[in-house]
Amino acid sequence: MKKMKMPKVWEIIEKFKDFCKFRGWKTSETEDWVEVNDKYHNFLWTRDVHPSSFKSIVSNRRCVVREGLAYHVVEASYTAWLLSETPSEALVKTIFENPTFTKKIAIYDLSPLLEGKNVCEKLNNTDSPVFQEFESFLKSQLKVKLKPLSNVELNSENYSVANIA
Repeated sequence: MKKMKMPKVWEIIEKFKDFCKFRGWKTSETEDWVEVNDKYHNFLWTRDVHPSSFKSIVSNRRCVVREGLAYHVVEASYTAWLLSETPSEALVKTIFENPTFTKKIAIYDLSPLLEGKNVCEKLNNTDSPVFQEFESFLKSQLKVKLKPLSNVELNSENYSVANIA
């Protein structure tokens, strides 16, 4: 596979936020969120996250919004996790053990992309128009191929009942 010069995570987010402005969506100069129809779509980027920290952050669903000199906290309707390392099996297991998480969060494993490959692995079962647009942006602007998260070695049958309930 041909190695490509790929931007860093923060550069991808900044370019995407610029892209969102053309759609008329509100973005922040200093924070990584996009507001559409009074819903905040938050982007968190990290190298890795421990499952207990992940659970806490996802359960709290908070997002900091700066307006002028004041800051306030709002509820994030959706959160995309942009990981620069492949998510651990423990993290993926945590997500599947909590099916309500998959409706509100998306995971993007950007590690292959950051290594110069034009591939990104994802887990996105949300109905977030921002995350759908983010995926389109990755494909059209960065020529990235999106694939389902591949390190999931979990038996999905164990979780199908929880997803239906």
